[in-house]
Amino acid sequence: MLWERYIKDFVSYLKIEKGLAHNSIEAYQRDVRLLASYVETQKIKPERVTYKLLTHFVAHLYDLGLSARSQARIISGIKQFFGFLILERYIDTDPSVLLEQPRLGRKLPEVLELNEIDALLDAIDLGTGEGQRNHAMLETLYSCGLRVSELISMRFSDLYFDEGFVRVIGKGNKERLVPVSQRVITEVNAYISDSRTNISIRKGQEHFIFLNRRGAKLTRVMIFTIIKQLAEKIGLKKQISPHTFRHSFATHLIEGGANLRAVQEMLGHESITTTEIYTHLDQRFLSKAILTHHPRNKS
Repeated sequence: MLWERYIKDFVSYLKIEKGLAHNSIEAYQRDVRLLASYVETQKIKPERVTYKLLTHFVAHLYDLGLSARSQARIISGIKQFFGFLILERYIDTDPSVLLEQPRLGRKLPEVLELNEIDALLDAIDLGTGEGQRNHAMLETLYSCGLRVSELISMRFSDLYFDEGFVRVIGKGNKERLVPVSQRVITEVNAYISDSRTNISIRKGQEHFIFLNRRGAKLTRVMIFTIIKQLAEKIGLKKQISPHTFRHSFATHLIEGGANLRAVQEMLGHESITTTEIYTHLDQRFLSKAILTHHPRNKS
């Protein structure tokens, strides 16, 4: 009965104090009930739960065949529950503080080799206005490591070509400056002075650099479609998207010896941890780096 009372109070707390959505509350409630059903067979009250007992419960979850992600979610719910019991002074110590969540495997997106990027760009017909735009656009996407939303929102006021930078407005309206190659500068300028001048631009769309044939700002779906069609054209087997160009940008920089902090700045990540997720290094590259830079390996 005590478990039911605490769970009921916990649900009220999540609903009223935390303002969580119905599905989230249901998920937390299920997580706690799993623990309750496990310990009630041993007639253990909530305030008698120990860290050791919780570790046994986690082992029980593993024995049930639950995935690491499901285990992590349940543990998160248990931690929330005991945090609530501490807050309400139902218990004096939180047994879940030291409880660790299972490591979640990181599924990294595809990364393109430089020759694959070149093949995609070479497949574009530069004899058309749209082809010239697509070439400049994808070169910018890769060379600057942009998100697709950042690419389609780029304005003339964001170009600082004389200084060798572009200004990017990223997530949370945060601004960053990204170095831009001469190749990008040349291609974007050529598109602006040539193909873009032949478009009848809609009112209010004049500030955007990359426009569709109707003179409006491009959409995310359009960029996805362009990349998908190019991949099919060259027979590329990898499943790619605009994000693949961004991930390739980061990977190629790291493999070329760029500092991880510098890559973090260029990608616009708040946390270095996020950058580490984006940048994957194969074992050969790591081995080479260790053999080259570790003091015990230097002659």
